[in-house]
Amino acid sequence: MVATLDSDELAARYRAKTIRPETRELLITRLQGSDQEVDLSVPPNCKGYGRIRHFRNDGPTSTWGANPLPIEPARAALRLPKTESIRAQAFQNASCNWRCWYCYVPFNLLAADESRATWWTADELVGMYAAQENRPPIIDLTGGQPDLVPEWIPWTMESLDERGLAEEVYLWSDDNLSNDFFWRYLSDAQLERIATWPNYGKVCCFKGFDARSFSFNTSASKELFERQFDLLRRFVDLNLDLYAYVTLTTDDASTIGRGVPDFLDRLQRIDEYLPLRTVPLEIRMFSPVRRRLDLQKTTSLDNQWRAVELFKRELAQRFTGEMRELPIASVPLGRRRAAS
Repeated sequence: MVATLDSDELAARYRAKTIRPETRELLITRLQGSDQEVDLSVPPNCKGYGRIRHFRNDGPTSTWGANPLPIEPARAALRLPKTESIRAQAFQNASCNWRCWYCYVPFNLLAADESRATWWTADELVGMYAAQENRPPIIDLTGGQPDLVPEWIPWTMESLDERGLAEEVYLWSDDNLSNDFFWRYLSDAQLERIATWPNYGKVCCFKGFDARSFSFNTSASKELFERQFDLLRRFVDLNLDLYAYVTLTTDDASTIGRGVPDFLDRLQRIDEYLPLRTVPLEIRMFSPVRRRLDLQKTTSLDNQWRAVELFKRELAQRFTGEMRELPIASVPLGRRRAAS
């Protein structure tokens, strides 16, 4: 196993280097001219600091399975017609306290490096988005690890409200479930805004199905796998429109048979239907990933297929066909069950 990062120390250090609360500035990755640019399907936009992200649900044609995020949540919130693809305006914060080997972002864009990023306010980012012709219906706050600077979410909401765009934009943000900054740095008023803002969805990514696969994937301590469940439970309690990803790569195939069912058991202890809001992410080959491959990682790419097949079989045993066929945004969760 690889040496572990000091995840909490990195989180505190990177937060200090990527947010200026007094001026509401955030350190945002410059994509133009970066090592990541070669993997983009269209050139960077928004002065080189944004990119158009194309979300596609290949479920009907993919042997892996469906990925309706954030297509279905955005479609439901904005009352859009049925579609299997959607465009989003993505901005990336410039730091992350984990180093997932399969991350499509080069590690040099995750280290709070001001030579590869620039300070912007959330309002300036929204302004660049709003100035586009044929702008996408989604703004995607991604990274990096956006929840190192959770103020980004309510600041963006404020800007969209002030510009009269709140009803026509779906706001989507990522979180790797590595820290409690959401509660440590956001005020009660900000938490309330996020929880009640109608066109917001949050996706939390589990970086493995057990402690071993988690540490293998992230280079973080095995103990932090447990924290992911505790944090997700707190997000469910906030009554957010919440979803989850899970990556199923592991260097040890012998752990899959027990690890995947145990992972689903743990999700169901948070909420009975949470597995139906959880999407396994297929790890695919981007330029940075190819450079990081070794024998263990290559083997784990094969192992993820065994894991996803078991994941799908477990869902079939735990839920009726009617429940499994629900659009993901209609799956009841927490207090949303009463309203559904």
